[in-house]
Amino acid sequence: MMDETVAAADFNRYAGEYDRLLEEGLAVSGEAKEYFVQGRIDWLKSRMDQLGIDPRRIMDYGCGTGATATLLLERFHAESIVGVDASAKLIEGAKKQYGSRAVNFQQSQEYRPQEEVDLVYCNGVFHHIPVANRQAATQYIWRSLRPGGLLAFWENNPWNPGTRYVMSRIPFDRDAVTLSAPEARRLLQSSGFHVVSMDYLFIFPRSLRVFRWMEPHLSKLPLGAQYLVLARKSGTFARFA
Repeated sequence: MMDETVAAADFNRYAGEYDRLLEEGLAVSGEAKEYFVQGRIDWLKSRMDQLGIDPRRIMDYGCGTGATATLLLERFHAESIVGVDASAKLIEGAKKQYGSRAVNFQQSQEYRPQEEVDLVYCNGVFHHIPVANRQAATQYIWRSLRPGGLLAFWENNPWNPGTRYVMSRIPFDRDAVTLSAPEARRLLQSSGFHVVSMDYLFIFPRSLRVFRWMEPHLSKLPLGAQYLVLARKSGTFARFA
């Protein structure tokens, strides 16, 4: 089971105002959170289509309020979604607002990985996990994925000044310990994942949206506000002393 100390921030404290605080932080970009959620899901769907993969069972690791889970269900036409999060209050709210026969929410401490998930979607979670506990988190994800399953590891790019500024505006992000894409790649590879691709997204704010057509052509440059490491479960999970 997942260690209860994995989550660094006390999201139970912010559960009632999570969306408001996030929106206030993102306001400087000119976009609401929905723009970024949809952008991530659409980009991931295009990558999965290129690989010829059609995931039926999806996990939203660190699902927060649960809003993304229903979008994953719709975009991928999945059979089921399981959203897991360390915060009891966030899970309680997610169940009430988004729970259904196809979308299930559980506290990460209660969910038991059984190697049955085709795809794990994880966005902006690892910068809240203490460095010493990040391997435990990758092991949890590893045990949730079926052999050959994929992890979509989205994180905030600390090399982007705009990202650092936005995070400084959000109370639950101010003390986060970010990790760069190369650091994320090394973490996943050391845990037995094979990295399939790495992309950077969200380069231009709304004020410069006329240039957004260029973003797919610049996705290999470390410019975007976020990055995606797409990794496949392979080999044997590495354990460290």
